[in-house]
Amino acid sequence: MTAAPAVDIRGAQRRTLTVLSAGQALGGLSNGVALGVGALLVEQVTGDPALAGLAATMLTLGGALLAVPLARLADRRGRRVSLTTGALIALAGALLLALGGTLGAAWIVLPGFSVLGASTAINLQSRFAATDLSEPRHRGRDLSLVVWMTTLGVIIGPNLIPAGDALGTAMELPHLVGAYLISAAALVVAATLLWTGLRPDPLLTARGLVEASDRVIPALRLLQHPRALAAVVAIACAQATMVGIMALTPVHLEHDGHGLAMIGLTMSAHTAGMYALAPVFGWLTDRIGARWVAVGGAAMLAASVGTALALESLLAPVPLALLGLGWSAATVAGSTIVAGAVPADLRPALQGRSDLVMGLSGAAAGALAGPVLGVVGYAGLNLATLPVIAAVAVAAIIATRPAGGSREPVA
Repeated sequence: MTAAPAVDIRGAQRRTLTVLSAGQALGGLSNGVALGVGALLVEQVTGDPALAGLAATMLTLGGALLAVPLARLADRRGRRVSLTTGALIALAGALLLALGGTLGAAWIVLPGFSVLGASTAINLQSRFAATDLSEPRHRGRDLSLVVWMTTLGVIIGPNLIPAGDALGTAMELPHLVGAYLISAAALVVAATLLWTGLRPDPLLTARGLVEASDRVIPALRLLQHPRALAAVVAIACAQATMVGIMALTPVHLEHDGHGLAMIGLTMSAHTAGMYALAPVFGWLTDRIGARWVAVGGAAMLAASVGTALALESLLAPVPLALLGLGWSAATVAGSTIVAGAVPADLRPALQGRSDLVMGLSGAAAGALAGPVLGVVGYAGLNLATLPVIAAVAVAAIIATRPAGGSREPVA
């Protein structure tokens, strides 16, 4: 098999980044709307504020459980088929949420969030798809560019909540249901774009550059790749911290007397922090190394806890923005390590497992956040994340320990 000319690969990578970036923006819009009112919808259909955290729990759990099947589908059929399939599954989830909210049926709403979790799975897989054709020295940049494009959607999405609610009311739908119609529309466009635009398939193209006789595909044993394992732990701990605090912030604000507009502003600040500076963190990862970017992310997560304790709820956008920034730095740095930690043929399997662990960690944090909030309050919930934040920094240092004279062998 003859490798394609370098210019063709560069062109294919540019097209891949363009399509993935547009898909991320639409997926971010869908998730921004869904998460912005997710806790409130669960509280509305269950009548129990302590269950509100199940929205984020089920969303992240669904994303986690779908990560490995979608990664396997990518391994067999390529990124185009995998990402489009995930978008269609997420669309079904948005429609289930609209139906469950209309009927006031928790037994439909909670599984609906799990199915919608496919949107989280494809957003995560997209960041790795961006590295399939990357040069190693630009891996952090390309990954972070696709992550950054989510910013457009997640900033706009939560602020569409009042308009979506008004649309639903005009259609004689219950409170909050209209938001999920907007989420569904964004997913329709995303699925269409991924199916028609993601050609050539980046993963299949990357594999086509390797002579078949040179390809060896051993079974992936994560314990044999300690740096990759440590990077997965750092990503998972950052995710647990972010989801645990973020999931219950809308409920905290509502109980403090704030309305949908304030909740939407706070969630926009949070999601902007998650994505807006991702290219900066990607550039820093390529320049100074993943270790320092991830440790800086842990510091920002700790600063989020400190400001949440010090400031009034009216200033909630500040700690939530810091929470997003810390998550972004740790996730971009950790994902860059994961993307280059194993040979190309093992990457989909490793990436799927990384996303699985990341999702399960977030789901566990979301499930625990409600009871913790009920016992120790919002301040106690924030304080409870400090040991997890410390684990982010420790795991990042382990993941980037020098070996064989290399300053940072996987970054």
